[in-house]
Formats: sequence, structure tokens, C-alpha cells
Amino acid sequence: MSNETIKRRRAEKKTDYKQRLKLLKSNEPRLVVRKSNNHTRIQLVDWKEDGDEVLARAGTDELHEFDWKGHTGNLPAAYLAGYLLGQRALDESIDKCILDIGLQKNTPENRIYAAVKGVKDAGIEVPVGDKMIPSDERIRGEHIREYASEMSQGEKEDHFSSLIDKGLDPEKITENFETVKENIGE
Repeated sequence: MSNETIKRRRAEKKTDYKQRLKLLKSNEPRLVVRKSNNHTRIQLVDWKEDGDEVLARAGTDELHEFDWKGHTGNLPAAYLAGYLLGQRALDESIDKCILDIGLQKNTPENRIYAAVKGVKDAGIEVPVGDKMIPSDERIRGEHIREYASEMSQGEKEDHFSSLIDKGLDPEKITENFETVKENIGE
């Protein structure tokens, strides 16, 4: 990579090369987690001289294949995508990795750490403090279920119209979560 490319990527705030070097020195595959408003994408990446190699990948956009009816930009979906990636990593005989959040804000209990919890629950070792991981209740979507249960039917139809259109009562999101987790595990 040329010096101009490195300077440009630093200026565009796309790559923190000091952080990247520390991660590469670990000699572990990197668990790269990236989120947008509507999706969480996760990859296991290994460094090679001719460029990074993606060993496994998963994203919340794949969850519909496992009967997920919820939104793909929330904590439960991020966890399920992480769990899916963990299953795929095990298929590739990967059992350990190091987290790479890039330039994203390191906020405890957010979607990044929900995805990490999914990877860990699948059986992959990822060194992350327990304080960073969201609670099991939030990961299962209990907060969404409780919020929906406090609404009138009209409010629920307005606020959760996309879920209802997919045939999911928002008060049943935890059941859908458990079903999808079982489907991924099979």
C-alpha cells in the first residue's frame, strides 16, 4: 500500500493503522463487526501478504433464511448473526479470534457486543469483558416485547407495522428469537 493511500485512508477516517497493527500482531483472526442503521455484518478475517482473507461471514440480512421476522438492525438480530458466524467459524475449525471494531464508537452493551456474545455462545473464544456484553434479556428482545405490551393495539400497529406485516406480533419476538437460534444451530 502506498504512503498516499495510507494518508488518504487516515484523512478519510477509514483506517486506524496503529490499532490495525496491534490486532495483526496478535496472530489471531480478526472478528470484524460493522453496523449500519438496518444491518450488522460480521466477518472473520485473516491477514495475508497479498491482502486480507475472509474466512467466514454472516449478516443480519441472511436471518430471513432462518425464519427471522424482526428488524435486522437491532440487538436480537445482531446476536443471531454473530451466532450464525460462530457456527460457520466452527465449520472452518476456527476456535479463537480477536475483536476489531475499527473506528466505531466503543459503547458497552450495543449491537457490536450483542454480535460478539452470539459468536461466543457458538463456541468461539473472543476476549471481551463481561461488562461490555448486553444482558440476556435484551439480547432475546425482552425490552421490545415489554415495550409492545404497554401499547394500545392502535399504537402497536403504528409503531410495529413492519413486524406485523411479516406476521409477527411484537409481543412474540422472544419466541421468534428462540426459534431462529434453534434453526441456526441445526
